[in-house]
Amino acid sequence: MKIATLNINSVNARINNICTWLKQNNPDILLLQEIKTEFNNFPFFDFQMLGYEAKVLGQKSYNGVAVLSRHPVEIVSENLPNFEDDSARYLECLVTINNAKYTVASLYLPNGNPPYNNPTDTSKFEYKLKWMDSFLQHAANLLHNRKDVILGGDFNVILTPQDVYNPEIFKGDALYRPEVQNRLKYLFRTGWYDTFRTLYPERSGYTFWDYNAGSFQNDLGLRIDYILSSPAMTDCLKSCAIDKAFRAGEKASDHTVLTAEFEDR
Repeated sequence: MKIATLNINSVNARINNICTWLKQNNPDILLLQEIKTEFNNFPFFDFQMLGYEAKVLGQKSYNGVAVLSRHPVEIVSENLPNFEDDSARYLECLVTINNAKYTVASLYLPNGNPPYNNPTDTSKFEYKLKWMDSFLQHAANLLHNRKDVILGGDFNVILTPQDVYNPEIFKGDALYRPEVQNRLKYLFRTGWYDTFRTLYPERSGYTFWDYNAGSFQNDLGLRIDYILSSPAMTDCLKSCAIDKAFRAGEKASDHTVLTAEFEDR
């Protein structure tokens, strides 16, 4: 089973990019974040033509997550079940592949940095911490109640100095603050596995390069996209790969695709 995650930064603006990638790579499941569209404007037909059913939690112009599957899929939860939220950031589904059932979720954690015109405003960071606390609680419940679980998406967390091209620049940034790092580390202590780091403990593994001139060409990147697996799924982990070619494409997202492959049940 092959599952991929991608912050697409507007699915309608980049529908050609993602359809081309799907034709070339044919994953079983694709998790999308920042689709930036409401349900009625989502390009369902384009994905259906490629054999994918889409489940969508949309929002106009901002946020939004989706799960695309070549197999039977049903929605389990729209947004975190224990957190009231006006933003579309979490979509959990049940996917059936060869009679095996997998719980998968596409998530887009808050950025947490203040508005540019009000750098002393801490409300977005406070929201990020509250969102993460609710997510940690739900993730613990998932491990307790279900065996085969995969959580993928844009976590907006730079976990270690190894995960950023210049740690000094990001000191004080909401992606790199110890409060968010410690929460993600706690997630791993409770039993979740970072698929990329499980296989490649020493690689940089960047998944994001901003649009500033030369950032991608000079590999000035961040690792903020993750695929996390439950212990049972980690036992089946075969590979994890970052497809930098997607980021190099015309009109690309500022993120690229992260893919993990697991042995079939």
